[in-house]
This record gives sequence, C-alpha cells and structure tokens, in this order.
Amino acid sequence: MPAAFPANDPHNTMRASDADRDHVAEALREAYAEGRLDVEEHNERIDLAYKAKTLGELSPLLSDLPQRHAATLAGPTSPIPPMPADYAPGSKITAVFAEQKRGGRWVVPSTTTAAAVFGSVTIDLREAVLTQREVVIIANAVFGSIEIKVPHGVVVRDEGTAVFGSRSGSDRNAAGDVPITPDSPVVVLRGMALFGEVSVRYPKPKKLGKFLGR
Repeated sequence: MPAAFPANDPHNTMRASDADRDHVAEALREAYAEGRLDVEEHNERIDLAYKAKTLGELSPLLSDLPQRHAATLAGPTSPIPPMPADYAPGSKITAVFAEQKRGGRWVVPSTTTAAAVFGSVTIDLREAVLTQREVVIIANAVFGSIEIKVPHGVVVRDEGTAVFGSRSGSDRNAAGDVPITPDSPVVVLRGMALFGEVSVRYPKPKKLGKFLGR
C-alpha cells in the first residue's frame, strides 16, 4: 500500500485518536462491502488500523481506495474527505406515500432512522456489514409499515412503542442453526408504530441453508 502522505509530512507523526482509528475501520468495512477488499485484506487492514499509533500508520490503509472511502485524519488541512453521508451515524430511510428498500451488501451505521408515512420501508440486514456489535434502528411507522429482515444469530431487542399499531417478531426464531452467544450481533429497535406496523422477519427454517451459504 503506497503512503498517503509524503515522508516529511507532519501528519505522519501526529498521534492517532480512537476516533481516527474507528473512522478508518468504518471506511474499510464500506470498501469490503463493495467488494474492493477481499476478506483477508479487510481483516489485515482492520487489525493494523486498531494497532496504529500515528496518522502516518493509518493513512496507507486507505490510500489505494477511492477518495470517498477515506476518513478525515487530521483536521481541516487534511486532503482526505469525510465519510459519505449515507454511511454516517444518523443515516435516514424515508418513505412518504412511497416504498423504500435498503438491502444487499451494505454498511449499517451505528444508528439508522427509518420513517414510513402512508408508505413502506424494508431494511434487509441478511447480507449487511454491521459497523459495530450493537446497532440502533429508530423505526417510526405512521399509517405505514417498516419491515426489518435479519439473519439467524442476530438478536433483535425492541424498545419501541405502539399506539393503535403493532410491533412484532423481535427475538422470534432468533437462533435457528446459529447459536446465540454474548458476542452475537444485537439490533435495538426504537421509535413508534402509530396506526402502523413494525415487524421483524427471520429466514424460514427450510431456507436457512441459503443464508448460511450452503
């Protein structure tokens, strides 16, 4: 991997913060989700990112990726732009008298807000890459519906409310053939179902092999 900063650039010796390391790790997960890195490269770079002590050790991990994947490593003078808004905390999915879907291989930020107003939203996590072990989805369904599809082995904890609406499916058939452990991914659901529906869907047992890559 080529160096992102010249050898005499002061960025090289600036100490990296935990936020710098987390930002680079999130950018690497996004690149992996898009197929720009294979599993071995992704794991190796993530390991190096969390061991890095300076910005000079972090910057080469992103230097051969498109600029939009790079993290801001050192204030306003850094040539590296921030993460795209779609992957930043607070990512939003909104459907007003419409239908919105997010699925496939995508990076799930720490917090996602979904709103369905006389519409429907589908959030498919079965092939998604979670940025951390516990993520939050704020699901507000107002005369609409929000469906969250999750693979077996993911624990869904519903902390939301329903007013003349319904919330269903959390933790139902969560394990399947994948055991639940203290390190299992957790999706925390919040928000309100107001004359609407928020539901969680796990794969049916007969289709489990498909989601395990068999």
